[in-house]
Amino acid sequence: MMIEIDFNSDEAIYMQLRNQIIMGIALSAVRDGDTLPSVRKLSEQIGVNMHTVNKAYAVLKQEGFIQLDRRKGAVIAVSEDKLQALEDMKQQLRMVLARGYCKNITREEVHKLVDEIFHEYETE
Repeated sequence: MMIEIDFNSDEAIYMQLRNQIIMGIALSAVRDGDTLPSVRKLSEQIGVNMHTVNKAYAVLKQEGFIQLDRRKGAVIAVSEDKLQALEDMKQQLRMVLARGYCKNITREEVHKLVDEIFHEYETE
């Protein structure tokens, strides 16, 4: 899995890293049981501070995408708490949809976008 950080982005680096790992899971670039690079190795590869990678890994662990193992390091382990995941998604979608609604984006356009995105995950 290739990680690319946009150092000019307004989005925090640890969040960019978190998001790219989640996308990697969704697109099957990494799978359940795969080991991510060590904090030190990944920080060297992408040119960021080790604390930044550590923070991204901590957020991924908290959100149920990885487990941290003293021997193996960070391991992809997607928790199956679907009800909690749906509730989290609902809260995040509220704001995304509110912004779209303010910009006159229709329900049909949103449904089309959702279908396009799910199609990307299903074909990879």
